This record gives sequence, structure tokens and C-alpha cells, in this order.
Amino acid sequence: MMDLQDQIKKSMAGDLESFNQIILSFQSQIYNQAYRIIGEPDAAADATQEAFISAYKKLHTYRGGSFKSWLLRIVSNACYDEFRRRKRKPVVPLYPEGDDGDEIDSASWLEDPAEKPEDSLQRRELSEAIQYCLDRLEYEFRTIVVLVDIQGLDYASAAEITDRPLGTVKSRLARARNNLKDCLQGFKELLPHGLRHVGEA
Repeated sequence: MMDLQDQIKKSMAGDLESFNQIILSFQSQIYNQAYRIIGEPDAAADATQEAFISAYKKLHTYRGGSFKSWLLRIVSNACYDEFRRRKRKPVVPLYPEGDDGDEIDSASWLEDPAEKPEDSLQRRELSEAIQYCLDRLEYEFRTIVVLVDIQGLDYASAAEITDRPLGTVKSRLARARNNLKDCLQGFKELLPHGLRHVGEA
């Protein structure tokens, strides 16, 4: 099986099939980044598609290093463009709804077929509570906390992706985490027991 660097080289040479394989490898992570920043499935899917199109056009600018970080920077920029194109809704429902008013299910790759139905429901509700609180962070703070706490990147990678100084990343992350903790106290029944009293005096 071709490794990532080989796929990248072939993609740079115009091999679309190799690039499609790269998309399959990263699409879940890139969509998750877009969804957690934007908070709307359709808009996140659009941003993900735009990011992959942009990545293909900009492959010649990739200079090595973490390809995942390179892609995350592109999708984060796509999300920012989406924010500039539309006004954010002042209130985001805890349970996202489609145009027909029906609740939207979580992304398929978040589902664990081995889970019991009640466990799956609880995890879904917790995921939606987290998204509800993420939606209330300013864009710059939301992007940092998603990169570090959801994507699992280190501070240096997050600084490179957002093009911000390391100190700015650390301070924004600390503030974002505090705001998230305060917000999530409104959903104590969904939190793991050890987190239910975080922030209480």
C-alpha cells in the first residue's frame, strides 16, 4: 500500500486517484474540524469540500512536515471565509435541525456499533452540549480549542496553523477552556462525574 508521502508526490504530478486516497484518509478529521468550528453540518460539509479543492490547487506549496496540520490550516481558513460570508445566528439550538425541522443525527463516523442505545444517546447529547458551548466562543478562541483539545495538536502546531504567536495560542486556549467549563456546568447531568463540579466554589 502506498504511503502518504508517495501519494502526495503522485498527486503533485497530477494523479487524481492518489489525491482521492488522501481525501479518504483525512476526510473525517477535516470535517470534524469544520463542524466544530462552524457548528452546522451542511456548512461544515461545504467548507470541507472547499478545503480539499483548495488543497489540490495548492499542493505545490506544501513543503513537507505534517500534512495533517497543512490541511487543518486550509480548512480553518475555509471556515473563516464561511464566517465572513454569512451572519451567525444569535441562538444555536442544542439539537441541530435540518430545513424540515427534524433533528440531524451525528456524523456516521461518531457512531460506535458496539455501544448500547442508551450509551450512544448519552454520548450524542454530550457531543451536542459541547457543540452548543463551542458555538458561544468567538471564532479565534473556538479554532484554538478545537485544534488542541479535539484534534490533539500541540501548541506549536496550533500556532503554525492559525498564524499566531505561541503565547497568544496559550492565552486564548486558557480563556476558551474556562468559558467552556462555565458553559458545560449547565449540562452537569451529561458530564463524567469528575467534571460535574469543575469551576464551583
